[in-house]
Amino acid sequence: MAWTSELIVHDEAIRANTEHFAAVTGDRLMAVLKADAFGHGAIAHAVLEAGARSVGVTSIDEALALRAAGVRAPILSWLNPVDADFGAAVLADVDLAVSSPALLHAVARSAALLRRRARVHLHVDVGMARDGSPITAWPALCTIARELEHLGSIHVVGVMGHMSCADQPDHPQNLRERLVFANAVRTARRRGLAPAVTHLAATAATVTGVGDGFGLHRIGAGLFGIDPSGTSHALRPALSLVTHVVTSREVETGTGIGYGLDHIAERRTHLALLPLGYGDGLPRAASERAAVLIRGRRRPLVGRFSMDMVVVDTGDDEVAPGEQVTVFGPGGHGEPTVAEWAGWAGTIEHEIVTRVGSRVARVHRTSTGEAQRQEAVDA
Repeated sequence: MAWTSELIVHDEAIRANTEHFAAVTGDRLMAVLKADAFGHGAIAHAVLEAGARSVGVTSIDEALALRAAGVRAPILSWLNPVDADFGAAVLADVDLAVSSPALLHAVARSAALLRRRARVHLHVDVGMARDGSPITAWPALCTIARELEHLGSIHVVGVMGHMSCADQPDHPQNLRERLVFANAVRTARRRGLAPAVTHLAATAATVTGVGDGFGLHRIGAGLFGIDPSGTSHALRPALSLVTHVVTSREVETGTGIGYGLDHIAERRTHLALLPLGYGDGLPRAASERAAVLIRGRRRPLVGRFSMDMVVVDTGDDEVAPGEQVTVFGPGGHGEPTVAEWAGWAGTIEHEIVTRVGSRVARVHRTSTGEAQRQEAVDA
């Protein structure tokens, strides 16, 4: 029998988190499903049924995949190069975020060739120096957008921004960025634009409240039980990673384990081999720090993580091939959580859940316990 590793997606937790944010935002929830829904796979229909009103992704390809999967709700794509297939996006009724004149002209040209009008969200940089129009270039971008509206190739339906320090509610940058965004919206309107929606708050800004008052809320990590601010107790983790023991052995005191023999057994003990490694998303930085759950007890992972395997010290217990091991989960049964793995690796929870590789099967579980295996991502 072949024992596979599985990433179990708890759909009922995602639904509960979505319902929570729909209530908190007054039904102004955009579900951000970028990067294969933060590694959670095909959950677009579930979050829309649970209260999300629209969907956000980065690329046009992600948006088109959602359309192909039957998603009819509004979709916004906000990170595309100037030579992206904007025509395909326009034909699929995908909204496009635009942060520069070059992008704006490219979108307008594609729409004009189709004799269609592209729906555009102008994106302003409120302080991150990342994506978005620099505030010094914003008035000119708004003026160009209004001229293109007059020509009939675009329609500015939104203005968006993203906060840099929203996970720290007392950070003075939050007030500065709110003021920058409010002024950017006023500038757009003074240039003759009439955006129907404005959106500044992502998960952290929604949980802490520092992004309130600007229409839509773009919630990504929060749908999956991740709170960047660490202040919410209302969210439910939505993933469990389980695998099975491949082999086990007894070793003597002084036995070195793994590359470099970084770990030396301090006594006679048993070791179990697991078929997961950094090639499957386990962060190598967590070597000699992480643990897993076997037979209801936490056991340390010992030695450096390999690409395809890690080793567990099971002490006096000789486990059998095929026994189930929980790498991480919600934490209700003593298993390590995604937050703990992030701490062991010195990173954030987002990275842990999005890096689980394609060799790990995705299995969606409903509230009834029904399991549906997802062999291929069809977001």
